[in-house]
Amino acid sequence: MVVVMAKVKITETVLRDAHQSLLATRMTMDEMRPILPLMDKVGYHSVECWGGATFDSCLRFLNEDPWERLRTIRKEMPNTKLQMLFRGQNMLGYRHYADDVLEYFVQKSVANGIDIIRIFDALNDIRNLETAVKAAKKEGAHTQIAISYTLGDVFTTDYYIDYAKRIQDAGADSICIKDMAALLTPYETEKLVKALKSAVNIPIQLHTHYTSGLASMCLMKGIEAGVDVIDTAMSPLALGTSHAPTESMVAALQGTEYDTGLDLVQLTEIRDYFMTLRKKYIDEGLLDPKMLAVDANALIYQVPGGMLSNLLSQLKQAGKEDQLDEVLKEVPRVREDAGYPPLVTPSSQIVGTQAVFNVIMGERYKTVTKEFKGVVRGEYGQTPVPIDPEFRKKIIGNEEPINCRPADNIAPELDKLREECAEWIEQEEDVLSYAQFGQVAVKFFENRRNAKYNLDGKHGDASKGVHPV
Repeated sequence: MVVVMAKVKITETVLRDAHQSLLATRMTMDEMRPILPLMDKVGYHSVECWGGATFDSCLRFLNEDPWERLRTIRKEMPNTKLQMLFRGQNMLGYRHYADDVLEYFVQKSVANGIDIIRIFDALNDIRNLETAVKAAKKEGAHTQIAISYTLGDVFTTDYYIDYAKRIQDAGADSICIKDMAALLTPYETEKLVKALKSAVNIPIQLHTHYTSGLASMCLMKGIEAGVDVIDTAMSPLALGTSHAPTESMVAALQGTEYDTGLDLVQLTEIRDYFMTLRKKYIDEGLLDPKMLAVDANALIYQVPGGMLSNLLSQLKQAGKEDQLDEVLKEVPRVREDAGYPPLVTPSSQIVGTQAVFNVIMGERYKTVTKEFKGVVRGEYGQTPVPIDPEFRKKIIGNEEPINCRPADNIAPELDKLREECAEWIEQEEDVLSYAQFGQVAVKFFENRRNAKYNLDGKHGDASKGVHPV
């Protein structure tokens, strides 16, 4: 009798979500480049290397062109599927964009090297995913829709089954259970995966964080229940608010029916490289030891790793680091007021920032951010639970709530955006950088132009004034 090995596949997150979760997405292209050829030989299912907060961080903090980053990774990893995280109608920004901009962004992402697009909506509003799915399939990308996993009375197994069926009907090639806040427990994972596998017939991938200390156990129970692909991170940038270690999961599955087929010796070479980087990050203060600790309070506060690091950063800037516990207690209250949005970008930042304001101002909703008003008004879509009408009126006043797909109210805007940034465009993709990040992108364009001017020998030393912030 021949035993068919049901191999589990690995998506490596060290180039995107791992450093987004642990060090606010500050890994540079120069730090990545030397290890890419070796990573390309591993045989990963995919390497997640783009999207999420990487685009923003490249422009805002690292003085890098995110499109050039993608092209470089593609060149150095010709044999590996490259994966990105895409926020549906939000793309990689923090508002909804017109369909023409979204379609152009997807086209350019695939043209520059992306193979797999993981698309999600922060509110699990399927209407906000439809244009992105059609665009990705038109460009020939593997189209994965992620379920933003969260807890609350409305978020039952039946809720997730219903959403998974709608995802399959929308044309997705696979589904990802996206447990960004590390809320899954092992047996709940098993129950959920079995339910989804019975309800749909497309592959299921499991993404969970180590924040609460349960990730490895959740992955194992998910694998036993039929998960096809798991997300992991190379061990130097694993654990804490990141993911389960790649090497550990590969070792745990060796010699079983779930054997990944990956080479531990080869992974050890990659580990050694990232261990050197990890030491550098700790020495520079980029990697806060607090981010590496297990915190089972995540199951109470329901705060994802990237959000936790951002909250800590905001409080440090305000000189209020000692108020982190109060902010973490305020987050669930703000979330309840806002209709229980899953805490994933951008809703995590919106809810988190509002919680910070509520605490440091000493009065709830004394100051309300524009983005929080947008969530309450319906600018991001339909919340899982209806928002209390009295609370909505308190936040948005006499403004009319939005009940349709928000992008239906947005006129085509690509041509207008091209006109606005025409003086800065050096490549077709620049309009997409500008569309999402406005003046942040313009500042980058200015630095890029100054750097080229300097390198031409016309004005001083090219090494001055163009370093990452």
